[in-house]
Amino acid sequence: MFRVVIVEDEKPILELMKVIIGRNPHCTIVGTFSNPLEAVTSLPELRPDIAFLDVEMPRMNGLELAVKLNEQQGHTKIVFTTAYKEYALEAFQVYAFDYILKPVTPSSIERVTNRLLKLERPAEQTERPIRHASIRCFGGLEVKNPDGVLVRWPTRKTEELLAFFLCHPGKDISKWHLADILWPDMLEDRASHNLHNTIYRLKKLLKEQEIGMDIVKTNEGYMLDPLEVQYDLLEFHRCEPTLLEDMPDAAQAERACSLYRGLLLERKDYLWKPPLEEGYSKQYTSLVRGLVGRDVAAQDWEKAEQKLDLYLSIFPLNEEMNQFLMDVYASSGRRERIAKHYASFEQLYRRELGIEPPKEMSAKAAAYLETGN
Repeated sequence: MFRVVIVEDEKPILELMKVIIGRNPHCTIVGTFSNPLEAVTSLPELRPDIAFLDVEMPRMNGLELAVKLNEQQGHTKIVFTTAYKEYALEAFQVYAFDYILKPVTPSSIERVTNRLLKLERPAEQTERPIRHASIRCFGGLEVKNPDGVLVRWPTRKTEELLAFFLCHPGKDISKWHLADILWPDMLEDRASHNLHNTIYRLKKLLKEQEIGMDIVKTNEGYMLDPLEVQYDLLEFHRCEPTLLEDMPDAAQAERACSLYRGLLLERKDYLWKPPLEEGYSKQYTSLVRGLVGRDVAAQDWEKAEQKLDLYLSIFPLNEEMNQFLMDVYASSGRRERIAKHYASFEQLYRRELGIEPPKEMSAKAAAYLETGN
């Protein structure tokens, strides 16, 4: 996975590049800047593998920025983006790795990453097989070392601190914010002392267990650097739930659905978790809604039913998806399943909520059973 920084002074283009590069499976965006001067101060801390630099920028153009970057970060591959071909020669004089004419497209990003992958592959073949840690955030927090052994936490706060970092990968988080998250009722000095000790324990544990990620000290706080480690929540971030127009995006959405296996950090009572948990459950619902709609349009009833069954195993009382499943049964001519499914839903609804299901649902189920429409 390549760590990517984008420097582009035109914000609409910057936002478009974030979407296009963010969809590439080999890229993780760790920083974006519309001001090249801000980029200069931040790049040493971000340690990017690739820097996409706009050539024409005020205050400091991309060629000048590339010189600074070469001085600071010798390993970073520089890729210039511009609308003008005449900059190509100057670009390669500052050791540019590649040169992209705007507009930036998915294929041009793929060309850059493929070149980098080919450069890395010979070195990888001479190394011993790489073992990876396993981390799961959906359906509960689970961290296993490369041998598959479940990591045991020295303290509950060490576990919670990693959980918070996993939910905010690559983000610079103030130490005071972290202290307030973990010890909201504690005096400032004591909370700061506890945070320092907990950071030390966590870094030590990550190293001893060979988890393959690091907690980096920043000017104002700390940041989780996932390095080469992939985990469900990090991959889920890359999916755009509203983009289901073509197969690549649909395939990405299918992948995201397969990653969601329960509520975020399920069974963990962290006070900061509920808003995140709600946001991811809404995103998952949006993904399922879009993909099932596509399956229904293609009359692929089996796939639609599978997605809805999986969704309802996590959110069994969601009225919209229960109704959607009955619609699928009706459209595919399986009326006998409607009665069985609604009976189970009705029983669960009464037991869990102590009330009758919505009248609209019961009326719709009855209508399906009576007429088959």
